[in-house]
Amino acid sequence: MSNQNRTKSYYALFVIGIILVAFNLRPAITSVGPLIGIIRDDIGLSNWSAGILTSLPLIAFAVMSPVAPKISNRYSNERTLLFGLLLLFIGISIRSISLVILLFLGTLFVGLGIAILNVLLPGVIKEKFPAKVALMTSVYSTAMGIFAATASGLSIPFARGMEWGWQLALFIWTVPAVIAIGLWIYLSISTGKQRDLEMKYVPVSDNQMWKSPLAWQVACFMGLQSFLFYVTISWLPEILYAYGVSMATAGWMLSFTQFIGLPASFLVPVIAGKFKSQRGIVLTLAVFGIFGYGGLLLGESTTVMVISTILIGITLSGSFALALAFLGMRARTARNAAELSGMAQSLGYCLAAVGPMLIGLLYDITFSWNLPLIMLMCVTVLVMLFGMGAGRDKYVLD
Repeated sequence: MSNQNRTKSYYALFVIGIILVAFNLRPAITSVGPLIGIIRDDIGLSNWSAGILTSLPLIAFAVMSPVAPKISNRYSNERTLLFGLLLLFIGISIRSISLVILLFLGTLFVGLGIAILNVLLPGVIKEKFPAKVALMTSVYSTAMGIFAATASGLSIPFARGMEWGWQLALFIWTVPAVIAIGLWIYLSISTGKQRDLEMKYVPVSDNQMWKSPLAWQVACFMGLQSFLFYVTISWLPEILYAYGVSMATAGWMLSFTQFIGLPASFLVPVIAGKFKSQRGIVLTLAVFGIFGYGGLLLGESTTVMVISTILIGITLSGSFALALAFLGMRARTARNAAELSGMAQSLGYCLAAVGPMLIGLLYDITFSWNLPLIMLMCVTVLVMLFGMGAGRDKYVLD
């Protein structure tokens, strides 16, 4: 095989590897939302402590995000991504045992593993596909969304329809992790001990990224849109259930919310790449979000719920894909992209981690979903404000 063919084959495997990693970025979290009531009742948790099952991975994201590029800088991207996948596999396995301590410990490992994968992918794409950042971001965010939505929809059928229980319904998501581990073992071995000098992302001498106002705006945009996403996947089934929808239907409604957002997940980065400023996209998504959460607040009819979930789905998927695109578009180099990714995801997920616990606490206090929904509308406005700043035609370290 010629060197050119070998190079093409390597890059093809790299694309497949990125997609397989994307498949693993959400199911371990989105599969919990529809089951959270069952887990809560089975183990005896309060609503706010059940919210920790979604918040704990986000705390792990915040802790691990600044560290992941440094690990990659030392051991290579392939090995670090493989390590993240192994952590994810171990976490899902441990979490599927019906002991409170193992449930939370496994959830922590899940968060640490996903954090590594989350942080490295934008920088890897910027490095390997510098002319196709928007397209590759669309591909992997859409792949992520497909499995995230599938996991939400299948949780109740697995747990109750197939009588697996919540434990096996969560454990089944080790399967995509095992497949991804297999490919990344090959990529890691094929890379060998050679280290790509251009992949040394993190400067050791300063923290200039933390001094950039634009980087802070990107981070806050990412964090607040993540706040909305993780609150929604945690509590939307419970909100719909309170409105008279069955838990199985509520799980599929959550899945529908994510599936309906897939076109936005693919198209938003591509559209964003065609414009110097992305402020119009930010404003459009924010308006959809305000009307979506407002619809749930004002009406309990089936029509209103469906329209609201459609608007919420477009907002969540589009905003997340745009946040990922900003990590590449607001940075001049692959190193800067990974450093911005680490900073944005560290700060951003600190904000996001508060969401599921805070919303659960508000419901425990008020015994109503009205105040939580009003808060989600307010957060959507903040997403818009920081997105307008992040959407400017600038680079973080200029």
